[in-house]
Amino acid sequence: MVAVVDYGVGNLFSLQCSLKAVGTQTVLTSDCDALREAEKIILPGVGAFGDAAAKLRESGLFDAIRREAAAGKPILGICLGMQLLFEKSFEFGEFDGLGLIKGEVRPIAEVIPEGFKIPHIGWNELRFKPHPLFKELREGDCVYFVHSFYGADCPSVIATTDYGAELTAAVADGNVMGCQFHPEKSGKVGLSILRAFCEL
Repeated sequence: MVAVVDYGVGNLFSLQCSLKAVGTQTVLTSDCDALREAEKIILPGVGAFGDAAAKLRESGLFDAIRREAAAGKPILGICLGMQLLFEKSFEFGEFDGLGLIKGEVRPIAEVIPEGFKIPHIGWNELRFKPHPLFKELREGDCVYFVHSFYGADCPSVIATTDYGAELTAAVADGNVMGCQFHPEKSGKVGLSILRAFCEL
């Protein structure tokens, strides 16, 4: 059973449909006990980092996710969910994250050339290192991004993409993983990544 964390920020329907398509049983939950009982956890999210982190704290999910990560449970963050795994974000202020992945979340405007549109929206090629999440991927495979911020100063990068600059596309540190892109919106390639996570 995979628990999808429901804290009020995320396109949960698409994600649940994608997980069903790869044959995975899921529970959509904001209950800390359900996270403890689940075999794996997915932290989705869209919107602002500060608001999302505050909602996780208010619900008790912030500490629950940290506990499950410390216990070795596989955790996958998606888009904002990936950014929340980091130590800190500088999105409209300075906010502490879950601290499960070393590094900071910074505006892509700091590194991409002038004239590139923000947010970065669309299909981009993944440049990836060998990792269980990518066991079905091939060179040249593309995934779908929607973001204005990225993971910076991170030693745990396992995939990047080129949008005028090399941007973090995926991270992993042991049982904690994250994708800046949306696997649930990335067709067969995205489904293969979700399936690989569910098979860990």
